[in-house]
Amino acid sequence: MEMLKRLEQESYEAACEIMDIAKLKKGNLFVVGCSTSEVLGGRIGTTSSPETAQAVFCGIYRAAQERGIYLAAQCCEHLNRALILEAEAARQYGYEEVNVVPQPKAGGSFATAAYQAFSEPAAVEHIKAHAGIDIGDTLIGMHLKDVAVPVRISRKTIGEAHVVCARTRAKFIGGSRAVYEEGKL
Repeated sequence: MEMLKRLEQESYEAACEIMDIAKLKKGNLFVVGCSTSEVLGGRIGTTSSPETAQAVFCGIYRAAQERGIYLAAQCCEHLNRALILEAEAARQYGYEEVNVVPQPKAGGSFATAAYQAFSEPAAVEHIKAHAGIDIGDTLIGMHLKDVAVPVRISRKTIGEAHVVCARTRAKFIGGSRAVYEEGKL
């Protein structure tokens, strides 16, 4: 029980830090990929743990809810890295829903925890998130907006899993004469 509380707190702190650095606004999308096997010190895809997923999910979801940010949980490769998010977010961003219910061994424990926690869960194949956190090298990059910027946060791991974060920024256009807004860099 102590370990699960620690994982929830580590996840909350990491999510808060990247959300704040990324300057996410209410209604933005935040993507999370999480290997519970890696969190527990194993190799990705070998030791799915619903209890671990629930702890990590609760910490990240709390940070998202406090900021009014939509959370998108990336499924594992067995569901082609589809995403679970609130149906409201899917509608708001115009994402087409697909029909699948994640399971610990087909979708992943983290996506399963999200599906069970969301008030109206929806599965979609693709999103363009504003920022994200990858817990255990699950490869969330395909679900970020076009210009992803790596972000180093103070927490390097959650449990035993390596943590990689990214924010996105608007594309620069116009060449050498262009002037850019500092707040959007």
